[in-house]
Amino acid sequence: MFRGERGTASLEFITVGLILLVPLVYLVLALAALQAGTLAVEGAARQAARVYVQAPNQEEAAIRAGRAVEFGLADYGVDSSAATVAVHCTGAPACPARNATVTVTVRVAIPLPLVPDVLDLSTGASVPVESTATQRVSRFWTGQ
Repeated sequence: MFRGERGTASLEFITVGLILLVPLVYLVLALAALQAGTLAVEGAARQAARVYVQAPNQEEAAIRAGRAVEFGLADYGVDSSAATVAVHCTGAPACPARNATVTVTVRVAIPLPLVPDVLDLSTGASVPVESTATQRVSRFWTGQ
């Protein structure tokens, strides 16, 4: 063994370990944020569609669906002010109505973790996530 190389293996191991470990930890954090965002959007869309078809009228349905989206996204720490909600009704001229089909689409841009808000980097470093849920209004629905 050469005298000049004594103790360098541990230093090399630490250096290579850090070079490989830091990106791996960031990848895990980014995937966790995306998974949380995906679950939040999916749950918010599903719950909004459920409460929309059970509402007595259109105004109350919109209020309940908006509240369901807010709570669904807040459960996962996603900002609901950045969410876009679209409600589409088929099978009836006004919704909710008997046997109508309601489709709720929720879109959110999930920011990647540890990206600073400087120079508007957070908008470019975000991943758009969208989910759609469809529910049918009961044939026994009696609205106002």
